[in-house]
Amino acid sequence: MPLAEVDTPALIVDLDAFEGNLRRLAQALPKDGRVKLRPHAKTHKSPDIARRQMALGAVGVCCQKVAEAEALVRGGVDDILVSNQVVGPTKLRRLAALAREARLGVCVDDAGNVAALDAAAAEAAVTFRILVEIDVGAKRCGVEPGEPAARLAEAVARSKHLRFGGLQVYHGSAQHIRDFTERRTAIQRAGEMAGSTRDLIRRRGIECPIVTGAGTGSFRFEIETGVWDELQCGSYIFMDADYGRNLNADGETKAEFEHSLFVWATVMSRPNEERAVVDAGHKAYSIDSGLPTLPDFPDATLDRAADEHGRVILKRPTNALRIGDKIRLIPGHCDPTVNLHDWYVGVRKGKVEALWPIAARGALT
Repeated sequence: MPLAEVDTPALIVDLDAFEGNLRRLAQALPKDGRVKLRPHAKTHKSPDIARRQMALGAVGVCCQKVAEAEALVRGGVDDILVSNQVVGPTKLRRLAALAREARLGVCVDDAGNVAALDAAAAEAAVTFRILVEIDVGAKRCGVEPGEPAARLAEAVARSKHLRFGGLQVYHGSAQHIRDFTERRTAIQRAGEMAGSTRDLIRRRGIECPIVTGAGTGSFRFEIETGVWDELQCGSYIFMDADYGRNLNADGETKAEFEHSLFVWATVMSRPNEERAVVDAGHKAYSIDSGLPTLPDFPDATLDRAADEHGRVILKRPTNALRIGDKIRLIPGHCDPTVNLHDWYVGVRKGKVEALWPIAARGALT
């Protein structure tokens, strides 16, 4: 069907831009194969997209929740890292059951959690691949680099039903440092901490096969350090308004990935020449990283959102944005926006070509 006939609000994917983004990151990896791609599925929550990423060479995917991993495995994805801590007997039993169906990894930053994972794996007669998460500046999860991380790796290595898989090193807050040089410096510092921790663990006689992490805003810096073995970029497939504000080396905001994800909305009211109202508000897009932008109307700004309304202010009088017109909005933050929708509507050259269910929508446990 024509895009113009798609009812609103809807989450649409420009397939040409989306596929270009998939290829662009795959081609950015070093040609010697020393760095692999393990993209983050918390962005898209879709087995359809995960399979496309793996078809282009990704070794597997990441997710943040056991429920996300369950949805991905049901959709045919067989190599998953839960790049997060999993705590509590109910979640650990679910994780152990999933390990019978897929290659599964999980992160730790606490010795008590290591013991609980070992017990859950023993009960289910499975083996978990464990990565020790270190804090390199985000001040979220993660044990301190160096000796504390090495001790935790030793605890994993001593466990009967766990296999030490390496280090989880993700500097989330660095992804949105706007200045190019400051962003690179933050990752260089993270790389120094990760590299010295890896080397310390190896000197203890424990193999540290993988340092995994990195993101859309910094992956080229992680590559140039020579420390990271896997990249966990997620938002690169869609981009969003917030990532679009990052500066490149020339001080410009032109990103190497294209915006491919849009909220499709209808103008439902035009009270005067300066104001229009669309039928998409908080329930159609996240505003934690700012309101959506209007890529096709540079003289218009969406300046306020309510549950079902988005208010657009026009900088100068225009006949555009008439009642019934449908427009594209670039969400401020793609990940939580995706979690508000049931389907992706894949569009190419103005025609609907694909419908993909967002299978892990609401998978919060």
